Amino acid sequence: MKLKHKVLVYNFLAFAVLFVLFRFILYFALAINSLYLSVIAAVSASVLAPKFAVAKIEGLDKIVMKWIFIKGFKIL
Repeated sequence: MKLKHKVLVYNFLAFAVLFVLFRFILYFALAINSLYLSVIAAVSASVLAPKFAVAKIEGLDKIVMKWIFIKGFKIL
């Protein structure tokens, strides 16, 4: 599997897990329309999910991760 495809899968999985988690938490915490719950969960998940990318480091392609809770990039 190419690194670009792995990065795409990692980005999707990180977003999907956080979206489902936020969706269920908001469903039990708030009594509003399900469309609004989904929008709030999607925005929250997109802000808080880690971002993965392919970077060329020392001539090699490597997967790097940027997250709001860590400073800088983490090489995976």
